[in-house]
Amino acid sequence: MKNNDSVSRRQWFERMAVPAITLAGAGLIGMPAAATAAPHSNAPHEDMSAGNALYNVKDFGAKGDGQTLDTAAIQAAIDACTKEQGGTVVIPAGEFICGTIELKSGVTLHVATNSRLLGSKKREDYTAGKGVPSGNGNIVFIYAANAENISIEGYGTIDGNGLSFYNGKGDNTGPNQRGVGGNFDRPHLIVFYQCTRFQVKDILLTNSAYHCFRILKCKHVQLHNIRIYNRVNKNNDGFHFNDTQYVHITNCDVQCQDDACALFGSNQFVTVTNCSFSTRWSIFRFGGGEAQNITISNCLIYDTYGCPIKISSGRAKIENLSFSNIIMRNVTGPIGIGFTGSSNQNNNNNNTTDTTPSFVRNISFSNIRASVVEKPVNHPDIHFGVNVFDGELNSCITLNGVGKVYLENISLSDIHVVYAGGGTKEQAGKREVPELSAEYFGVWGTAPFGPPAYGLYARNVKGLSLHNVRFTYEKPDARPAIILDNVQDATINGLSAQGSTAGELLRFVNTKDVLLTATRVLSPAAVFLQVEGAASENIKVDGGDISKAVKPLALVSGAVKKAVTLRV
Repeated sequence: MKNNDSVSRRQWFERMAVPAITLAGAGLIGMPAAATAAPHSNAPHEDMSAGNALYNVKDFGAKGDGQTLDTAAIQAAIDACTKEQGGTVVIPAGEFICGTIELKSGVTLHVATNSRLLGSKKREDYTAGKGVPSGNGNIVFIYAANAENISIEGYGTIDGNGLSFYNGKGDNTGPNQRGVGGNFDRPHLIVFYQCTRFQVKDILLTNSAYHCFRILKCKHVQLHNIRIYNRVNKNNDGFHFNDTQYVHITNCDVQCQDDACALFGSNQFVTVTNCSFSTRWSIFRFGGGEAQNITISNCLIYDTYGCPIKISSGRAKIENLSFSNIIMRNVTGPIGIGFTGSSNQNNNNNNTTDTTPSFVRNISFSNIRASVVEKPVNHPDIHFGVNVFDGELNSCITLNGVGKVYLENISLSDIHVVYAGGGTKEQAGKREVPELSAEYFGVWGTAPFGPPAYGLYARNVKGLSLHNVRFTYEKPDARPAIILDNVQDATINGLSAQGSTAGELLRFVNTKDVLLTATRVLSPAAVFLQVEGAASENIKVDGGDISKAVKPLALVSGAVKKAVTLRV
């Protein structure tokens, strides 16, 4: 090389390594501090281009010895990084104890393999995130607010030390609690508020004192190959979104205690794929706002109770949701859709300025295989017991509209659910079912417990489609496989279901404009179809095998013969 272009071997290595490390995250693992910054210097190498510099937190005074509080040193590295137009802040191998840390624009936080960023056990080491609203608490371990172009990456661990904050109390935001006396004074693991263009990948997030990862009013979010293990405290959510747009979640593994992927408010343009989930309460939890244009596919759900897919809407505009290629193993209440607020009863009888009607519509479920257990059981790795609500027993798929507010255009295609069975004749005779509840299982909370159907209970639905649906049980169940109550415009094609010698396979109550084709009764049933109510009309059964039903049709409670055309 000519003299004016010559560089030392070390300088050449550093120039070549920086972009490779920044892009791939390789080479940082276990790298000594001297390789990323000059000894005893708080500045990046002078020959690095803006945005590519490395900032090793040990060069800013962090010890990583599992004893020293390293908050100030890590924050100093982040501040220096963002001041110099961004770069990568490196948490090398070691155990770095710290309190509240603020990420800033242009910063990539790289947590190297064999590195653990460990939350302090002391409450005084945490603060509220600057600019982060206080809803559900805003005490936080790591946060960013009004920032852009942020990343958290690496195969290390961010550990909230959340067991240190366990006092037996949750936040009391569950059914009918409204947060009264709740425990909010504990840190969330990560909160991003009003941030744009950020990515989190490859990291292990664990042991939060509260929610694991809150993403609030953000745009353009990429979450890849993240593992969440969050089961040491109450309200241990996984991902928790509010009013966020353009979100893509792939290849994540979430085991938590509360909602695994809560989507509250106006979340839009969201995809979730190739992920696995397990929790006590719920996986995909929707509530309020304008949840629209969301697809969830290729996911595994196991050992999950409190309804894996739960759309519990107050005043909301929910539409265009797709759930496909999902395996559920050992769950209760596999799918639940309903309303939670009395304002929905007459569309706009509330005190808000928004007087437009609420709606839940255009929701599809396809290629789902599920096994439903009789009741929830405690997870062995959650150290506190979890109450079981009466309405969680002998659960089923629930589609529950309210009064004049119908669920619209709901489709279930290629669905096979194996239920535990064991439902009683007393449950099957249950006719008075509340419309509103703070949770799906609250609808069934009055004796006799559980829903009156073992497979699907649908009420106040317009536009219901069932195609290639199969409902079976492991032990005899006295309840109908399907109940349609005030359902209009339904198509049921290729239904296969086990019946009961104690009652009907299908029960239609004040339901009209229904076409059933290619139905198969899989085990003996006393009645194939029981139609109830004078409002029932235009029900056609065309083809199928109902030979295992003793009686093809029963008309009760004012239903008339001309309401049904039976051709099998």
